[in-house]
Amino acid sequence: MAAHKPVEWVQAVINRFDEQLPVKTGHQNNHTKYKFSHVISGLTNILKNVNNMQSKDCLRLDETMLVKQLLPEICHFIHTYREGHQHAAELRASASGVLFSLSCNNFNAVFSRISTRLQELTVCSEDTVDVHDIELMQYINVDCSKLKRLLQETVLKFKALKKPAQHAVINSLEKAFWNWVENYPDEFTMLYQRPQTDMADAAERLFDLVDSFAESAKRKAAVWPLQIILLILCPEITHIISREVVEESKANKKLFLESLRKALAGQGGSKQLTESAAIACVKLCKASTYINREDHSGIFLLVQSIVVDLKALLFNPTKPFSRGAGSQNADVDLMIDCFVSCFRINPHNNQHFKVCLASASPSTFHFVLVNSLHRIITNSDLDWWPKIDAVYCYSGELRLMFSDTLSRVMQGLHTHAPLRMTPSLSFKEKMTTSLKFKEKTTDLDTRSYKFNHPPFHLCVCGSISSPPLRSPIHACLTLCETQSSTAELIAGLVQLVPLVNTAQLSQEAMEALLVLHLPETIELWNPQAPIETFWDIRYKDMCFAVIQVKYTC
Repeated sequence: MAAHKPVEWVQAVINRFDEQLPVKTGHQNNHTKYKFSHVISGLTNILKNVNNMQSKDCLRLDETMLVKQLLPEICHFIHTYREGHQHAAELRASASGVLFSLSCNNFNAVFSRISTRLQELTVCSEDTVDVHDIELMQYINVDCSKLKRLLQETVLKFKALKKPAQHAVINSLEKAFWNWVENYPDEFTMLYQRPQTDMADAAERLFDLVDSFAESAKRKAAVWPLQIILLILCPEITHIISREVVEESKANKKLFLESLRKALAGQGGSKQLTESAAIACVKLCKASTYINREDHSGIFLLVQSIVVDLKALLFNPTKPFSRGAGSQNADVDLMIDCFVSCFRINPHNNQHFKVCLASASPSTFHFVLVNSLHRIITNSDLDWWPKIDAVYCYSGELRLMFSDTLSRVMQGLHTHAPLRMTPSLSFKEKMTTSLKFKEKTTDLDTRSYKFNHPPFHLCVCGSISSPPLRSPIHACLTLCETQSSTAELIAGLVQLVPLVNTAQLSQEAMEALLVLHLPETIELWNPQAPIETFWDIRYKDMCFAVIQVKYTC
């Protein structure tokens, strides 16, 4: 029947969706509240699968035309980000996901839009320019050949662009690089086994253009993170500049690295330069972990020359790294990247681990530690990345951290305002959402808020989410100790369930208990004696909590 009236049926579906929009349905109670995010996710999935649904004889001209018509609407959702709008972040994330999928098979259409805007801005005389189309490069699917095209296009037009457009290119190219590395790690690894002359040539030429742009300390701070990435794309140059004397054409690259080291050590004369140097050096360390050490690349010499000062700057408990009041989340992300990268470079050089684990360190350090361990456990894509076994020797300290966290949370509920939580995905989708709560500032942390000690998340990432690995919190224990540790963990979570004035914390605890009771997880309660442990851990005390979990999640 649909075949006879295709237009009418399509329009009916569109109208039905339109009627369900929150702006049309008005106020709804908790039982009928419309899950708009589910609709957006569903539409995203439909668009992602469009290519699979099309027949092979579909006219490519029609497809290209439709993609070009769709692009402006997708871009609208990406760029129209209104602070405080209930669904703004979801819309932006979904739209960028659709753009990424479209660019897989329609890269030329998206690239044409970016290139056209770059060309328009080379002849634009206005100081205020629209750079939204330039920023599209950070959301698209980029493999080695596509990144090369973006670099080459930028080299041709960078010098003629106004400053705002140049800044947009600098920021977007950096994100495009990481899209490539994270989605095509094998290509990046291969770059250091078989260097590509045309890629290195484009990267070096852009480095020189950006270097000329960086006249002031402010501009240097803006471009250093991209400059380190451009050097990373030139394997032979990273080897050459590690020498004492280099040829004139490479002198500015060596000078750049020397400036980076000085700023990292606090000798750059500017806090802004020190912060930028930290960002650039973390990116260098992170990129180096995607390169096999057996390739004997010069990039590892560069890492060795900066890693000590980098860890001293980021993991100083008496002077925590901070870029200001609006940058707490970005600072934490930077520390996590550094922690994980340092672990992958050398899992046994763990001074920063001890600093983050120390009870006297700021709560943010503990948060960084737990989230780093979670990433190490759950993300081990490359064969040479070390496993979590290297931290098993700290299992005792990790168990103490869990107990300390529980005590602080329970105490905080009685002495402070209710916990202020950040919105999170479901437990199974994201197990490391930050828990934040107000408390008095201390000498070690003068921020407006402090991260809660999060071993609650450690139990999630270590004991729950990573079978068949042994949990760091249970490692190196005897039968009795393992059973006791598991009992303590479960009892702690149960205490959090009835906390009605901290709904999200309670919800996270319930979801953690639910996952703990999955059959495959129960076996990890005590691998030496799972059945005995299951029945011996005062199971009757938990029945109410588990039932709540079942009917709440």
